[in-house]
Amino acid sequence: MTPPTDTQLAQPDLHETSEFNKSKSAAEAAGAGLHWINTFASLGPDFYSELEPRPLPSPYWVGRNRAHARELGLEENWLESSEALAALTGNQLLPGSRPLASVYSGHQFGVWAGQLGDGRAILLGEIETPLGPQELQLKGAGKTPYSRMGDGRAVLRSSIREFLCSEAMHGLGIPTTRALCVTGSDAAVRREEMESAAVVTRTAPSFIRFGHFEHFSYRNQPAQLKALADYVIDRFYPDCRKAKQPYAALLQAVSERTATMMAAWQAVGFCHGVMNTDNMSILGLTIDYGPFQFLDAFDPGHICNHSDEQGRYAYNRQPNMAYWNLFCLGQALLPLIDNQEDALGALESYKTVFPQALQARMRAKLGLPDEQEGDTELIEHTFRLLASNKVDYTIFWRRLCGFTPQSGHELVRDLFFDRQSFDAWALSYSERIAQITPALRADLMLKSNPKYVLRNHLGEEAIQAAKLKDFSQVDTLLAVLQSPFEEHPGHEGLAGFPPDWAASIAISCSS
Repeated sequence: MTPPTDTQLAQPDLHETSEFNKSKSAAEAAGAGLHWINTFASLGPDFYSELEPRPLPSPYWVGRNRAHARELGLEENWLESSEALAALTGNQLLPGSRPLASVYSGHQFGVWAGQLGDGRAILLGEIETPLGPQELQLKGAGKTPYSRMGDGRAVLRSSIREFLCSEAMHGLGIPTTRALCVTGSDAAVRREEMESAAVVTRTAPSFIRFGHFEHFSYRNQPAQLKALADYVIDRFYPDCRKAKQPYAALLQAVSERTATMMAAWQAVGFCHGVMNTDNMSILGLTIDYGPFQFLDAFDPGHICNHSDEQGRYAYNRQPNMAYWNLFCLGQALLPLIDNQEDALGALESYKTVFPQALQARMRAKLGLPDEQEGDTELIEHTFRLLASNKVDYTIFWRRLCGFTPQSGHELVRDLFFDRQSFDAWALSYSERIAQITPALRADLMLKSNPKYVLRNHLGEEAIQAAKLKDFSQVDTLLAVLQSPFEEHPGHEGLAGFPPDWAASIAISCSS
C-alpha cells in the first residue's frame, strides 16, 4: 500500500495565558509525591509535539477516584487540594511533568484515515507507582497539532461516561485504561448542542495504539518504526527480545492479549462501538470510551453506535473486527519481520486464544468448574435462547446464580416468554450441573456474573444530575461499579431492568 501523504498541520496557538503563568509557582509547591520518568518522551520529536494544556476557567471537581489515587501512591489528601484541581484540569503544570501530544494514524471504519494523533489528549508524562510505571493523560485539555478541525475539548457528558466505565471495566476484571478524576468547567463547548467542558485524567502503563505503528509504516519511516517497536518490547514485552523473530513475537503477544480482552468483552456483554485501529491498545487494554454500551436485552447484532450505519462494530462482529485490526498491525510491522509467513503465523494465535478464553469465561458464568464434552453446545444453546427471547443479559446471568434443579427455577424462567424452550434448556443445564457441588458452583457464578454494570440509563441519570452540579450519583455509581459482584444493599435499583425511555438514548462518536 502506498504511504499516504498527510497535509502538514499548523501548530495551534499555544501561548500561555497569564492565568496559566500565575498558577505555575503554586504547582511547584505541590508535587503530590510524584517521581517522573517520562520514557515515551525519550523517543524524540518524531513521535510527538511538546505543548502545554490550555486552562479552563473556574474548574470544579466532578468525580474523584480516591481508591485509584491510593493505588498510584499519591500523597494522602492531594486529590482534595486546589493544586490537584488546577493541575488535573490543565491550569498548571506538575513539576517534573513533560506534557506532549503523540502522533499516530489509523483505519477508521475500515478506511485508511491517514494522520490522526492526540487531538484532545495531552500526556503529562510517566510516573513511578506501586502498580509500576503509569502514564497520566488529560483528555479534553485543549487543542493540539493533531486536533484537525476539532476544538481539543471534551464535554461533561462524555467525560462522566469514560470516568465511570473505565472503572466499571476494571471492577469487572477486564483490562482497561483507568480514570483518576473528572473536573468540570462552565466554559461552553459546541457539539450537537452547547455543552460544558470537562477533563478526564486517565492512567495506563502506556497509551500506544496500533495506529502508532501504522503511522510510521505507512509513511515509510523504518527507523522510527523500529525505535517504537523496540521501545514497546523493552518496556512491556521483554520476553519477545529472546525470540528468533522479536517483532513477530511482539505481534503474537499483542494478538493474544487482544484475544483475552475480546473474550472478556463478549462474556460480559460489552459493546465498544468504535473499534478503529487508533482505538486499539498495544497492551490489550480497553481504551477510548465513546459510544460504548452494556447489553440490555440480548441481541447479538446490536449496534450501540448511532454513527455506525453499516453495523461494522456490532456486538457479534467485535471479535472479527479485533482480528482485522491485528491484521493491520501485522501489515505495519512487516518491514521489521523477515517474511509474511511469520507475521501470519503470529496472528494465528488469536484464532486459538479467543475461543478458548471465551469458552472458559462462559463455563464460569454457567458454574462449570471443568470442561466436558457437550459444553460448547450448551453455551451455544444458551446464547440462542437468550437471543430468541430478548432476555436481559446481565439479569439472566445473575439470577442463574441462584438456580438449582430444585429451586430458583421460576425466578429465571420468568425472564422468558417461550417457557417451553426455556424448560428444555433448563433440563439440559440441570443434567450438566447434577454432579457439581452447589456451593462450588454458586461461588464460581457469583464471581463471574456481575450484579451491576454501567447501563446507559444509569450513566444518563448521573449526567443529568451533574449538569445541575449534583455529583452524588457519579460518586454512588463509582462506588458500586468498583465492586460489581457484591450485593451493595440499598442500591438494588441500580441492578434493575432499564426503564422504557432507555431505548431512546442515542450514543454516537461524539458521546
